[in-house]
Amino acid sequence: MTRAAMRGFCALFAILTGIGGAVAQDKPVKIGVLNDQASVYSAISGPGSVVAARLAIEDVGGTMFGKPIELIFADHGHKPDVGSAIARRWFDTEGVDAIFDIYSSGVALAVQGVAEQKNKLLVVSMASSRDISGKACSPNGMQWANDGYEVASLTIKGASGGKPTSWFFLTVDYAAGHSIERDAQKMIEKEGGKVVGAVHFPLNTPDFSSFLLQAQNSGAKNIGFIGGGADMNNAIKQASEFGIERTGQRFVPFSMTTVDVDALGNQATQGMPLVLSYYWDASDQTKAWAARFKKAFGKMPSDPQANIYSAVLHYLKSVKAAGTTDTTTVLAKMREIPVEDLFTSGAHIREDGRLMREVYYAEVKKPSEMSGPTDLITLVKKVPGSEAFIPANESDCKLLKK
Repeated sequence: MTRAAMRGFCALFAILTGIGGAVAQDKPVKIGVLNDQASVYSAISGPGSVVAARLAIEDVGGTMFGKPIELIFADHGHKPDVGSAIARRWFDTEGVDAIFDIYSSGVALAVQGVAEQKNKLLVVSMASSRDISGKACSPNGMQWANDGYEVASLTIKGASGGKPTSWFFLTVDYAAGHSIERDAQKMIEKEGGKVVGAVHFPLNTPDFSSFLLQAQNSGAKNIGFIGGGADMNNAIKQASEFGIERTGQRFVPFSMTTVDVDALGNQATQGMPLVLSYYWDASDQTKAWAARFKKAFGKMPSDPQANIYSAVLHYLKSVKAAGTTDTTTVLAKMREIPVEDLFTSGAHIREDGRLMREVYYAEVKKPSEMSGPTDLITLVKKVPGSEAFIPANESDCKLLKK
């Protein structure tokens, strides 16, 4: 090829590349919220997560590249095959670039595989299986809020006061539950404590009587409940009826949120632990956003819902900074830019997709300690991400081994 021909070829390539970039930038930004819209976890994620995503879209101006930012949502029904089918349709035919929320570990693992295959993006708000950012980690997946390792570690340390003690577990019978129970047992035994037994219950269990009876008969000092949403609320109500606390045992939920405390009341939940990154009374900024969310949704926000706002906002900021919706470019930008929002400061995304953010260990206030109806919990301790989440050298993620 002559030099003149080479120069002509390079010029043509530059023009075509520029056209391709312009097309990518002109494509409307479209995101999806995939979660439980009507079942056991709908109160703490569900429609409220969609509202939180809309607030994030509002805060970047509602448009990107001259077109409205589009938002769709769907219910995965806690079925991995359903979740992955929705993800494929969204990615292949509906122009979705990124999916948020999930709140089901089995579904999250399935959708993360689809996202990597299609070179799209998944940001899991709260799904607790260690595998999501562990042995099944993906360059296309992220964990934004709580995970099983962090929840188990902070809950056990807070509930036991750092002293050896005995535990009996009531654990939801799916991937996340088993993952948290395994991590919890290792941590308890490391501190010199003992797990004296465990029972596994199916998702959406209405009656916990037989499980609670086994826990009582075990004589364990702590009854750890690994599950959430309606399951946890039913178990707490029935534990109160059984008089668990009066017999000297402590009922310790591992996935409680402020929405649960509000629904059950401080009388039934007083002293119970929470692990969270957002609390509406933490600052003037969190109070203002809670008021805004309540105006839009009619209820106060949960920690998972606030984290959808945080994740969507960071994604949209990164798309704007990158000037494109191209997944590889946006992923790099998301890792480059510190996460900054109303309750997050200077947090970075680790190579395994784990957002290394500060979190709180908190406990539910006694009714006599409350200053008003929304003054539900005491923020006992703020924990840096480096202490809260699994150390890189203990992770099974291949991306951390490079």
